[in-house]
Amino acid sequence: MTRLFRLPAAVGRDPAVDAWFAAGDDEVRGSVRPWFERMRACGPDVCELLHDGHPTACVGDAAFGYVNAFSAHANVGFFQGAALDDPAGLLEGAGKWMRHVKLRWGHPVDAAALNDLIAQAYRDVGLRLDGSS
Repeated sequence: MTRLFRLPAAVGRDPAVDAWFAAGDDEVRGSVRPWFERMRACGPDVCELLHDGHPTACVGDAAFGYVNAFSAHANVGFFQGAALDDPAGLLEGAGKWMRHVKLRWGHPVDAAALNDLIAQAYRDVGLRLDGSS
């Protein structure tokens, strides 16, 4: 059985997502914007919305990734993260499906590995959608 987290309110470009990034002078939010832009650029079928208060990217209406900002770190997360190949060991979390990459101030991130995780997450959800019809 294919498990997908569906968000039917997702749209091509949600102004609420841009407003989230523009809110205040928040460097932590700014640090995850490039990663969300990477999610947006994965394909023409990427939709988005604010889910639980943070930007979430979907393939159609099936969520594949999100970003969130906290006071001391930011997360780039994946709804099917447990299924992703992570040779760089960036993913954290012990849930059944979700995983995230924690970005901390002063700690560089392996950008190539994180870009690969985003691309994998997009492809994985697309394949799950293809298999669910």
